[in-house]
Amino acid sequence: MAFAQTTIYLVRHAEKQAGDNPSLTAIGGFRAQNIAKQLASVGITHIFSTDYNRTQQTAKPLADFLKLAIQSYDPRDLTTFAEQLKSIKGSILVVGHSNTTPELTALLSHKKIEVIKENEYDNLYQVILVDDKIMLNRFRTIPSYFQLDSKTETK
Repeated sequence: MAFAQTTIYLVRHAEKQAGDNPSLTAIGGFRAQNIAKQLASVGITHIFSTDYNRTQQTAKPLADFLKLAIQSYDPRDLTTFAEQLKSIKGSILVVGHSNTTPELTALLSHKKIEVIKENEYDNLYQVILVDDKIMLNRFRTIPSYFQLDSKTETK
């Protein structure tokens, strides 16, 4: 029986403010917390992020919860970074950008990944590497402030 040797979760940073090297908005902070909740129990052993405020702040809730350091990577050399990720055994979170997350996911999965739109923050990619097999899944994140109220009627 084969077991996953490496599982890589890739997300774009959460909603950001305007400006150079912006921080997350309040909604982005909620989404970062939700990402941490979604991934808290999957056995993350490494967290990588670019050196921008918005990516670091997206990774921080999970890093704090798991007591892991956030390791920086160079978004200008994704081919080398993809090879580095493939050599790590365990579960990994990578926080990137609208242009780097699809490209890195494609490098890891060998599949075409759609462009992430400027206002799109809810993609969560999972690349599972087992021996010479690769599986790609795409999930959605939702800000944790968005919860169904038990009083909500469905029609």
